[in-house]
Amino acid sequence: MEVCFHCGDHCDKVLINHQQKTFCCHGCKTVFDILNDNDLTFYYDLEQTPGITPKRFEGKFDFLENEAIANKLLSFNEQDIQVVQFTIPSIHCSSCIWILENLNKLNSAVKTTQVNFPKKTLRITFNSQEINLYNLVQLLCRIGYEPMISLEDSDKKKTAIDRSLIYKLGVAGFAFGNIMFLSFPEYFEVNEFWLERYKHVFRWLMFVFALPVVVYSAQDYFISAFKGLRSKILNIDVPIAIGIAVLFIRSTIEVYMDWGTGFFDSMAGLVFFLLLGKFFQQKTYSFLSFERDYKSYFPIAVTKLSSTKINGHPSIKKEEQTHVNELNKGDRILIRNGELIPVDAILTKGTAYIDYSFVTGEAVPIFKKSGDQIFAGGRQEGSVIELEVINSVKQSYLTQLWSNKVFDSNRQNTFQTLTDKISKHFTITILSIALVTTIFWLFYDPSLALNVFTAVLIVACPCAIALAAPFTLGNLLRIYGRNKLYLKNSEVIEQMAQIDTIVFDKTGTLTTNEKSTISYTGDGLNTKESSLLKATLQASNHPLSRTLYTILKENDICTLDDFEEEIGKGIVGKWEDRKVKIGSHDFVMATSNSSTDVLEKENTSVYISVDDAYRGKFILTNEYRSGIEDVFNALSQDYQLIILSGDNEGEKEYLSRLLPPNTQLLFDQKPEDKLHFIKSLQEENKNVMMVGDGLNDSGALAQSDVGIAISENINVFSPACDGILDAERFKSLVNMMRLSKKGIQIIKYAFIFSLLYNLIGLGFAVTGYLTPIVAAILMPLSSISIVIFVTLTSHYQGNKLL
Repeated sequence: MEVCFHCGDHCDKVLINHQQKTFCCHGCKTVFDILNDNDLTFYYDLEQTPGITPKRFEGKFDFLENEAIANKLLSFNEQDIQVVQFTIPSIHCSSCIWILENLNKLNSAVKTTQVNFPKKTLRITFNSQEINLYNLVQLLCRIGYEPMISLEDSDKKKTAIDRSLIYKLGVAGFAFGNIMFLSFPEYFEVNEFWLERYKHVFRWLMFVFALPVVVYSAQDYFISAFKGLRSKILNIDVPIAIGIAVLFIRSTIEVYMDWGTGFFDSMAGLVFFLLLGKFFQQKTYSFLSFERDYKSYFPIAVTKLSSTKINGHPSIKKEEQTHVNELNKGDRILIRNGELIPVDAILTKGTAYIDYSFVTGEAVPIFKKSGDQIFAGGRQEGSVIELEVINSVKQSYLTQLWSNKVFDSNRQNTFQTLTDKISKHFTITILSIALVTTIFWLFYDPSLALNVFTAVLIVACPCAIALAAPFTLGNLLRIYGRNKLYLKNSEVIEQMAQIDTIVFDKTGTLTTNEKSTISYTGDGLNTKESSLLKATLQASNHPLSRTLYTILKENDICTLDDFEEEIGKGIVGKWEDRKVKIGSHDFVMATSNSSTDVLEKENTSVYISVDDAYRGKFILTNEYRSGIEDVFNALSQDYQLIILSGDNEGEKEYLSRLLPPNTQLLFDQKPEDKLHFIKSLQEENKNVMMVGDGLNDSGALAQSDVGIAISENINVFSPACDGILDAERFKSLVNMMRLSKKGIQIIKYAFIFSLLYNLIGLGFAVTGYLTPIVAAILMPLSSISIVIFVTLTSHYQGNKLL
């Protein structure tokens, strides 16, 4: 078995030898010829077998010849210069970047190209007089980089990038550094003449540097504290805001009254470290989309059929590419093999085999005849069909899945983080200590009472506590991402740690995208029978027939004398004096003279008889991900496990043997059934994680406490969810769940350490001995040590488990 020079595929097909190089197909050879003719073979030096096998794309992008549709994709169009941005899922290495950024060598009409590798996008500037958008896409397809164009691309709205946190962090860091520099002489009580003479100038400079820190950098903490108090909630920002305010006010008074330098350095350091923790926590995977809906998958245009009358007689039907949003009830559309149906419609012409796995999870195509209704989201697997629209895109069944309030991104999040849980008790405790110590000093030494009160609020500011969660969870986000679990935000990790019930979809989640493996049971066929079998399969358009045809070993194929197909039942092929029947159990066994007592009726089996004698059957079974049994056995020790599948019960017995005995199995579940089932579990106070893959799982993913989407390609498929797990890391799910619990343990240990720091600081505060230098040492030391502790510990646990 040889390896293709272009794409690296191992192929047992007839290989093409060209220029002493081996190619698996004509597509790969054509791409090599294009690159070779344009002196671009350096492409192959950058990466070993970097290419992608080009797929068939004839007619797929004809809608781009409609100028109105093409213009919706352009981001700039002025004076013959157009700019467009495409998502290219097949970008995967340095060779891809190099060839795409050298498109101008393949066509001089392309002016510039820019690849964004993390987002897998390509931005192209081209001359519209020399090449149009249709031909540009054709060029990309020919070299194996087919763009993904969907309805979402035409409806996109520009989103503003919020950089305010970076600006606030920069202001706080600049001020912190300068205030510390200006404070050194006062720390060490240097009695140098010029320093002593200008110390008032230095102190007021510290005030100037501190002012924007309080007014600008720390404003979010004051706003959050105010909103919390207004809602009668003592969140962690309340003691932080009190601490910042007291630090600034007391320091300003000390400078104004010429009592000392104050605590401006501690205040600026506090705000800087808090913002640094927030920045670290928010630095997540912006190149992934966690909020995709049907628009991400629907085609942007469809072939619409129209006819006009000439002399009172209907003319030949005219095909035109129409934006799917412009389809209305009564319109006629044409759907080709492999195309997604974007609207609810009635089949008017042709034979349809509709694959609804995209919507329901059911893997077996459904036969539809003329007059049957077809729902949006199905994919035609057969010859060309004609449909009559009965609902527009926005009124179709699949679109209405998003009308559920569970998809409202603004819905209130009721999850309470670990930091929020302790903030109420922490705030009450600190205020109580401050009040009690102030009362004591009012009787013992009234001159120190105010100093002690402010000192307690300063030293007890929960900086270290507030940093523990952001740095721990932020580091875990990075560790998860490195191991191909991409979480929406750090809060998801805390929610994962509280999960007690995990619900799995089956098709595409527990099984691979190669939906099934095929095995044969029965009597062997001789050479003549095998030739007849393959010729009969070749003549059929049924998806199962085509699947069987492609996997059978190479044989000489005969020329059939007769062929019959009973739609939805099976096919019959005749050659010379032999006859083969292929199809369902009832179809094949109706005329068979064999006993059927030992034969099971299975929806995923294809039966064969030769000359009315039963010979055997092909059994199609789902191919499950490797390690699934170990994953479920490990998870069953800590979680209640449930499988919700849109498939039928054909594999219930097999799954029952494969999975732990306490695993609940539910089949024939519609999308809304899955959503309601998750909701019913939550009403029983269960914390539920849903693991799914398809659009049909989106409702359940959104409703669950944590929704994880399994994806073969993280940049192509990601329904509304909290996280995206690369399918190849499915076996790591157990340790990923364990790591979330370890993360919470690390945060709790950090809380204990920060509490010790607070107790030490309170010892100085309540006795009236808190000086600026003590605060300048203790507060940054507590913050830095907590950051180092949680970072190293979480890194160790991540490497240990993953």
